[in-house]
Amino acid sequence: MSLAAVAAAERFVDLAGLLETCEVGGFRADFVSWGHYRPEYWRNYWHSHSFHEVCLAYSGEGRFNCGSAEYGVSAGDLFLARPGDVHEIESSRSAPLGIAFWGFTFRPVDAVSGTGWWSGLTRAAGPVVSTAVGGLPAVVTALAGEAAEPRSGYGEAVAALGAALVLDTARAFALDQDLSVDPVVRDRGPVVVEAMQRHLLDNLARPVTVREVAAAVHLSERHAERLFRQVVGASMMSTLRRLRLELAAQLLLDAAFTVTEVARRCGYSDVRPFSTAFKRHYGRTPGEYRRTGGTSFVSG
Repeated sequence: MSLAAVAAAERFVDLAGLLETCEVGGFRADFVSWGHYRPEYWRNYWHSHSFHEVCLAYSGEGRFNCGSAEYGVSAGDLFLARPGDVHEIESSRSAPLGIAFWGFTFRPVDAVSGTGWWSGLTRAAGPVVSTAVGGLPAVVTALAGEAAEPRSGYGEAVAALGAALVLDTARAFALDQDLSVDPVVRDRGPVVVEAMQRHLLDNLARPVTVREVAAAVHLSERHAERLFRQVVGASMMSTLRRLRLELAAQLLLDAAFTVTEVARRCGYSDVRPFSTAFKRHYGRTPGEYRRTGGTSFVSG
């Protein structure tokens, strides 16, 4: 999402009263201000807040003075005044500054130790200007869209987007070491095989091929079959037969289904091969299984 979209997100101001609080990662943010300034000359004079105030410049240029430091800011910059920071902002007259801004308090609600993404907000001497806007333009635009036309589920949507707004804001001002984490080791194998098994279960009544299942998870047939065997310990087609027969055993206990209907619901177009496969697996024909209610009797 581009800064141009932020320029059109004027309904961002309508979040007042719509998004008041959110929680993220053991912290609570209470939102106290929302704003959107068009690219016209403006200036707000020296002042401070009891909360974090964040501005995202989407066009033009200007200056941001914070304490004794002066910063030139322009489109694509994010600048932050932490609680107690005395600051002022002035737009350029020749290239007026357009901004979206938001203000929020930020406090822990759970025990949080060490440093992390939140350090971008809690470190008093941290950076106050950043170009690491990340997904903020998209979040701001999405929030403005929810504010412009609230629909069923808007409460959940704005709460989730509010959490993303706070998180991305903090990340923008965090140091590299704050954001560093141990490498995440991902083993996609079990996840992909689970998706293949789900595909089999969802299509028990249809003809299914290895090619079809492999395509569903974007793998070659050979790779898909090898991975499936590695995780499940059986081939894809033998697993499909087992799943079909397990479903058949459940359906046979319902007198509403004929054996023929059970066969078709389990992917068999004819009763004869179904009965053969069922007896091979369960040791009884479908009719015998149904008569005994699925119970096996052991002779003394």
